[in-house]
Amino acid sequence: MSDSGLPPVQRVVTGHDAKGRAIFKSEDVTPTKMIPSGDASFLLVWTTATVPADNNDETDGRERDAGLTLNQGSVIRVVDMLPGKESPMHRTNSIDYGIVMEGEIELELEDGAKRTIGQGGIIVQRGTNHLWRNTSDKVCRIAFVLIEAPAYLHNGVPLPEDKPH
Repeated sequence: MSDSGLPPVQRVVTGHDAKGRAIFKSEDVTPTKMIPSGDASFLLVWTTATVPADNNDETDGRERDAGLTLNQGSVIRVVDMLPGKESPMHRTNSIDYGIVMEGEIELELEDGAKRTIGQGGIIVQRGTNHLWRNTSDKVCRIAFVLIEAPAYLHNGVPLPEDKPH
């Protein structure tokens, strides 16, 4: 089981053999692990060092050092947000696609506007200042794909990143 109490995540990676044919390169089942803040459990699934991605790079994307985002690259991770917990307010220079796989999550913007996204819902996060809050009594599992993007320009001035530690 994951630290969140949800099942571990199955990851299947494909690639090519010496003849250029598709093969299964690896498969694993890995639990999410609690982050130091104690509000969520994370699992890094894959990263790319560049955008666009280089499918000739044979590095296992999970082995690449990645923070919340990966400068000049992309990240996919699974986040299990625990009941009653919330993230800090933050902004990253990326476009983020969040797919709610289980449960529901509240998204709050810096002006206090809120939306609840349920299972099967998809969030497109475009470099805005926001936080995540699980107002339910169940763990919420979200798959996040983060792709580097230039900072949003407001009146020609880039808005600064504000990444949580």
